[in-house]
Amino acid sequence: MELIPLFSAALVTAALFSWLNHRFIKLPTAIGVLLVALGMSLGLSVLQWLGWDVRSSAAQMLERLEFQHTLMDGMLAFLLFAGALHVDFEGLYGQKRPILALATVGVLVTTLLVGGATWVVFGALGFDFGFGPCLLFGALISPTDPIAVLAILKQARAPRSLETKIVGESLFNDGIGVVVFTVVLGFVADTGHGPEPGIASLFVHEVGGGVLLGLGCGAIAYWLMRSIEDLHVELLITLALAAGVYSLAGAVHSSGPLAVVVAGLFIGNTEQRWTADHEVSHAVRLFWEIADDVLNTLLFVLIGLEVLVLEWQPRLVLAGAVAIPLVLLARLVSVSGTIGVLRRFREFTPGVVRILTWAGLRGGISVALALSIPVTVPARGALLTITYVVVLFSILVQGLTVGPLVRRLVPTIGEPS
Repeated sequence: MELIPLFSAALVTAALFSWLNHRFIKLPTAIGVLLVALGMSLGLSVLQWLGWDVRSSAAQMLERLEFQHTLMDGMLAFLLFAGALHVDFEGLYGQKRPILALATVGVLVTTLLVGGATWVVFGALGFDFGFGPCLLFGALISPTDPIAVLAILKQARAPRSLETKIVGESLFNDGIGVVVFTVVLGFVADTGHGPEPGIASLFVHEVGGGVLLGLGCGAIAYWLMRSIEDLHVELLITLALAAGVYSLAGAVHSSGPLAVVVAGLFIGNTEQRWTADHEVSHAVRLFWEIADDVLNTLLFVLIGLEVLVLEWQPRLVLAGAVAIPLVLLARLVSVSGTIGVLRRFREFTPGVVRILTWAGLRGGISVALALSIPVTVPARGALLTITYVVVLFSILVQGLTVGPLVRRLVPTIGEPS
């Protein structure tokens, strides 16, 4: 099947599911369309059981769409750019210590804790996954997903400083998480040899290269946009920037997610300072806000339908259910440890740790990373199913309750620092 019919089918499905949610379910769009997609997947499975061979056709379409490549090589650049474009850099810089600590040390600590805990617990339950695959699961599930966080947090009404911490961490730990996953995969998928030219060099090249590319390409786009006052051309420049810097980073083996986040932050925080036409500025931001909503809806529909191509066994669902509290506990430890250390340098009001822990949503990026694991890695299918169970819990349960949690704690804790 060609790309255009596949994309058309996905877009029509997303539009229909969005209408059903808006008309009847009335949940936040991301969660509502995910529930509708899950319901459709369940319905197709029931029809398959009754003898109607419709589930296999839908599964074949999803396999051809290739969720991992669709997200990581296509949608992610535009989703991250749209999210970064609306983040205030001054507020982000004011929260730089907790954001950087959570996005780096927090990811590493969570990876090790989840890997070790799942290795012990799964082994006790009779799952012989080995330490390598468990550590790989820890790496892919540790970073919070900026797509899921941004989609859900819009309606949580968190204090600005707390929202900045959550959004900032999710935007940056995505790139760091992919690098950690790449390092761990290099050990697990090969014969025990780490990736060349070494872990430290890989981190410097991926992270440093991504940041420099984002700044450089963002500056070029800024110069081009500053010389004109034309909505259509400025929109085209921002589209080219998001796609171009992401692709360029991949070509030079730097972090595409970090590059596009930095470029989005650069444009979003300089564009309004020099443009004289505020209508153009508003239109550019409105375009990216709409694009963000559309792509988010499409992504969550694909996550819901992805259940059709996974390996579902009761024991694997049990393993996923067991992994949920382990992942949350590791997140709690890493967040509380990070905030505990930073309390020596600044004040944090009570309740921040609980909110940051529960708002650490996992989403499509974790699923995409799990799908990118080579078939030669032991327990690949099991890891994919376990990851999906954790992601579903994160989006549906944490996503639906993070708003009430914030509203319950904010009157008590006030505006977090």
